[in-house]
Amino acid sequence: MRRLFSRTGCLAVIAMLATMMAVPAQAAPATRACATPLTVRTDAPSPAAESEPVYFTMTTAGSPRPFVIKLTDPEKIRHARRILSGQETERTHVMGRIIKRPAPYNPAYGFHLDPNTIDFFQMAIEVCDATLSYVEEHLDEACGAFLPGCFFCPWTSRLVAEVPAP
Repeated sequence: MRRLFSRTGCLAVIAMLATMMAVPAQAAPATRACATPLTVRTDAPSPAAESEPVYFTMTTAGSPRPFVIKLTDPEKIRHARRILSGQETERTHVMGRIIKRPAPYNPAYGFHLDPNTIDFFQMAIEVCDATLSYVEEHLDEACGAFLPGCFFCPWTSRLVAEVPAP
């Protein structure tokens, strides 16, 4: 009986993530300080909202190499800079949707994060938590039961530095 409830609960979480990740583009973004995958905007910012890309490195516990993220949204760029300066102390962890191929600016990994889905969080649900090295080692399993919807929210993530454009 306990196993049935565990499977049912897992399936319910996966179904909820899949449903919520397909939010229509006209939906208003959530503004809660405690983010879950349900608060991530999946619509692309308008061209007027985009600026020159800015790159940052991040790490997770036990990851031997830094991971480069690309931000194009001016508000998220400002938020990342506030994290690095120590002004932002709550929403400091990085989350976003995995794209299973390397990016020119992040050649050390076989995946990167879609810049249009990157956001910052304080707490998130467990189903999207993993380390960079674990995702790299299990990339073929990602986007199924492991990291449903390709959504990655590493609890131990932290921004390290702003880096020059490649």
